[in-house]
Amino acid sequence: MADEFNVEKAKEVLEDGMNQAQELIQDPSKIKDLLAQVEEKIKEIPVIGTDLANLPEMVSMIRSYITKEYEASPKVVAAAVSALLYLVKRKDLIPDNIPILGRIDDIGVIAAAAKLCGPEIEAYKQWKENKA
Repeated sequence: MADEFNVEKAKEVLEDGMNQAQELIQDPSKIKDLLAQVEEKIKEIPVIGTDLANLPEMVSMIRSYITKEYEASPKVVAAAVSALLYLVKRKDLIPDNIPILGRIDDIGVIAAAAKLCGPEIEAYKQWKENKA
């Protein structure tokens, strides 16, 4: 029951942040600032499972999209940005200062975005490999 609530709540969080994410994508300086904040925040989050392991790739994909190096679905990019906004900007459902539990909502939202963006992240990884 708790897992279902977490997944549903994570999806709601992503949907709630979509408009703000789409606006932010239009401002390269603000999105670059967000990505820098996320890279700092990543250091605090334990990497559990492949969804969270893809977080740095998600950040890289957004950066490549913003610089127009990589074409991606705008909806997928907005979902990824929405998750990153939650991670660094929005009020947490569970405050981060609560040991262990404080990261559950962050992890849930990032995992939901990573699943939604999974095929695009895999395509991005392939694109990077071919580019190298």
